[in-house]
Amino acid sequence: MIGERSANERLRHRTLAQYVPDLHLGMQNLLLHKLRSLLTMLGMIFGVAAVVAMLSIGAGAQQQVMAFIEQLGVRNLIVEAKEAVAWDELQKVRRSSPGLTFQDHRVIRANVSGIVTSTPRKRFTPGRMIPKPQRDMPALYGVEPSYQRIAGLRLVAGRFFNEEENGHGAPVCVLGEAARANLFPQQDPVGQAIKVNDQWMHVLGVVAPQVSIQTEVAGVPPQDRNNLIYVPLYAAIFRLEDNRSEMRDEVDGLYFQLEPEADSLQAAEVVRSILNVSHRNAGDFSVIVPAELLAEQRRTQRIFDMVMVAIASISLLVGGIGIMNIMLASILERTREIGVRRAVGARQRDIVRQFLIEAILISFVGGLIGIGFGFAMSGLIARLAGWTTIVTPTSVVLAFAVSVSVGLVFGIYPATKAARLDPVEAIRYE
Repeated sequence: MIGERSANERLRHRTLAQYVPDLHLGMQNLLLHKLRSLLTMLGMIFGVAAVVAMLSIGAGAQQQVMAFIEQLGVRNLIVEAKEAVAWDELQKVRRSSPGLTFQDHRVIRANVSGIVTSTPRKRFTPGRMIPKPQRDMPALYGVEPSYQRIAGLRLVAGRFFNEEENGHGAPVCVLGEAARANLFPQQDPVGQAIKVNDQWMHVLGVVAPQVSIQTEVAGVPPQDRNNLIYVPLYAAIFRLEDNRSEMRDEVDGLYFQLEPEADSLQAAEVVRSILNVSHRNAGDFSVIVPAELLAEQRRTQRIFDMVMVAIASISLLVGGIGIMNIMLASILERTREIGVRRAVGARQRDIVRQFLIEAILISFVGGLIGIGFGFAMSGLIARLAGWTTIVTPTSVVLAFAVSVSVGLVFGIYPATKAARLDPVEAIRYE
């Protein structure tokens, strides 16, 4: 056992003794032609920077979408009304479907197993408000108290309204973080009053910031979910809504929270079947399953990453061709050196190792510089475009590994060609 350990240590020392001189020689050759080495590295630098920056853009955008979907609740089912924009279209839909109703809510609760809690939602944007909003007019969500649990709302001040206040349609409300800053930028809103259209509402609390997105996700309309005001459902319907019409949906959203062991996909199919019957296949609703969306977004992210890496790797491929070109030129310059080394006892594998180490050094140093450029590009994009960018360890390791691999692959041919030179002819080469 001791003899084997000693033999392994001697082998490691011998291997190290072989590579250290070649590393030193390779670094000397690169420093001897600094400008040429830098130009050769540019392909690696820009390729690695492109991979890191592009993946950071994708990771940032995907993180926002994933956080938004998780915020919807992976144990939830959401039914959104597809409200028609044109009056003629709305009339056509109403001939076959009454739209989303409280009856739909009751039927789903009675026929879908595994529902823990639920709430209808009535959403609208008021025409006027006091205090006057400093920016966009907040939207109102009329919901039941169970919405706090379903949406995972966390309050940073005050409290949410209760069942008694909801049952009586009490004139109370809870502000989102952006709505608070919009209406009460310099003071605590809890205990204050706001006037929505012609109705005064007492502020009970403030909700912590939530994730918002600027594009529609699987039927969920884009909206600043922080610029919201939550009110009791019956207060929204009987006190606030001043543009009621028989043609509009009685409610425009239904939220259901399922038990942990419930099959959300199966429950969604039952909900679709129930609503297709009552709405006579009018197609005026969408059923959103956050758990399914989360899995789909993860699959999409993997595909997106592969496509981005493939596109950015073209720069690395060009950089690899540059390395091969420079290494072939270097062989012509150093033909006599190769001949002398072979004449004094260097083997073909020693020559191969020498030129491979130089090729890998170019891609290694270029990869390190490229990672720095990638971080800088990611930060610049975030600053100038206002996008969320995240440089992940995976993107850095992937870009760097591809860079070194390209250097290795494109260095093999020049190294092999150098090793096959005839020593006698190489020494006589001018």
